[in-house]
Amino acid sequence: MEIKEQAISEGAAPESSTRESAPEQQTIVTELTPEGQLKLEAIQSLLEPCDRVTYGQRLRDGAQKLKISVRSLQRLFKKYQEQGLLALTTTERSDRGQYRIGEFWQEFIVNTYKNGNKGSRRMTPKQVAIQVQAKAKEINDSQPPSYRTVLRVIAPIQERAAEVKSIRSPGWRGSTLSVKTRDGYNLDINHSNQVWQSDHTRLDVMLVDRHGIVIGRPWLTTVIDSYSRALIGINVGFDAPSSQVVALALRHAILPKVYEATYGLHTEWITYGKPEYLFTDGGKDFRSNHITEIGTQLGFVHKLRDRPSEGGIVERFFGTLNESVLRALPGYTGANVQQRPKDAEKDAQLTLRDIERIIVGFIVDKHNQALDARMGDQTRNQRWESGLIGDPPLISERELDICLMKTIRRTVQRGENVQFENVMYQGEYLAGYAGKTVSIRYDPRDITTIWIYHQEQNKEVFLTRAHAHDLETEQLSVDEAKASAKRVRSAGKSITNQAILYDVIDRSVEKETTSKPSRKQRQEDEQAYKKSVTVTKTVVEIQTENLKLDAAELSVSEQASESVVSSAPIDDMEVWDYEKMRED
Repeated sequence: MEIKEQAISEGAAPESSTRESAPEQQTIVTELTPEGQLKLEAIQSLLEPCDRVTYGQRLRDGAQKLKISVRSLQRLFKKYQEQGLLALTTTERSDRGQYRIGEFWQEFIVNTYKNGNKGSRRMTPKQVAIQVQAKAKEINDSQPPSYRTVLRVIAPIQERAAEVKSIRSPGWRGSTLSVKTRDGYNLDINHSNQVWQSDHTRLDVMLVDRHGIVIGRPWLTTVIDSYSRALIGINVGFDAPSSQVVALALRHAILPKVYEATYGLHTEWITYGKPEYLFTDGGKDFRSNHITEIGTQLGFVHKLRDRPSEGGIVERFFGTLNESVLRALPGYTGANVQQRPKDAEKDAQLTLRDIERIIVGFIVDKHNQALDARMGDQTRNQRWESGLIGDPPLISERELDICLMKTIRRTVQRGENVQFENVMYQGEYLAGYAGKTVSIRYDPRDITTIWIYHQEQNKEVFLTRAHAHDLETEQLSVDEAKASAKRVRSAGKSITNQAILYDVIDRSVEKETTSKPSRKQRQEDEQAYKKSVTVTKTVVEIQTENLKLDAAELSVSEQASESVVSSAPIDDMEVWDYEKMRED
């Protein structure tokens, strides 16, 4: 993949030999059994790079965990490399989980044990076995279940009871954070990038498009590291929660993040990497095949929450963001519809890019820099850094494009062109694919650049990047492209890239000339004006007082001069007598 990308960047056509190195697609399994999840965890531990001694220890640990031999685990690992997740579902016994005793004895053993441990009463498995022997004599059964069989039937009940007792309240100072999955496992969180949690919320603020027209409230998808509670990645958009939205948030979380100067960040967003587990609720957007495919290709396990309280870390951030940031923004709607401000839509003036900059600034400069309440002496960033086992892996964007970006199929037209959302794109190396169907992967926030793939021998091969004619310098979202195309069509013009560009320019000029400040902005301007008038009056009064002081000082100085002259001695002065001088 790296060789092919280099060839494309240098202007050379990709070779077929390079395309054959693309990752092979695997059969997607809708859902793994608990036993299959255990096998996947054991196999993933073997995929991590290590020396021979560590690999051997992981083999023994995995075999012991699965209760199979080391040789059986090696065969399972080889089968997984050939078949993917399908290998974890074909080795299950048809009678797995069933006991070789009748339903009567199963119910009798379970009910006897449960009834014997109700309230303050206690009954051991040995006592249950005695009850089984007594019942067998009563019904003349010559082959009742043995003590070992009683233990096997009761074992799951004992394990569930032990897990319930061992559950600890997450987040206490000095305690180990533990979350419970829907399939009955407890995940003890001991380091950073071990368990990531993800969830969605609809932000309580109305947004407008780049032309000032109200669109609505956006959705925010977050990815949080459970160990440090640091924000790893986000996605902000108008698309309702789906696996594609989750994928975009994961893509943002996995990649290192670099922001341009317009974001005005004082620090860097340092978190990135790949999780061992993705921990989410049971919504259909998280239970899709797409998320399973991403986990298989990137090497993490997806787990569902046992109950809503397990997702408190994510919900807490949503509350903090609402109280600390959104409440002060123009267009804030409030969480309660009955208490929504009447002028929320009139005051709306922020675009999707504006709200993204605000949220990113809050996360980078405030939230991740704040002290972790459980530790008291470490910020979330510091706890994330100190909790890393090693340097997080760097995954190429091309690999993430295959797994995480939105995709749609289109046919290549003549002249190396592809049309998507009424926008025409041109990409190199597409001349030989005219008339063929290709996959387009794109970011819904900016579709001026798309990535094109082609299916060849069960492999999805990256062909080229394609750019929109005349729109290379613009940033155009899917919603904006649809709105522009609709206005061009209403005006009776043919929809072309140039027509869309002119519409974007015209709307921008119209917004600058006709936009009016919101009521809140007018109030702020009025307060600023009153404040400036008050300051001006104060300055004038100070200057007047200074002039009065200067005049007073001058008067005192003149009086002092006169007193000096009047107090001078007169004996030394010569007096002329003009009458005497005339007579002489």
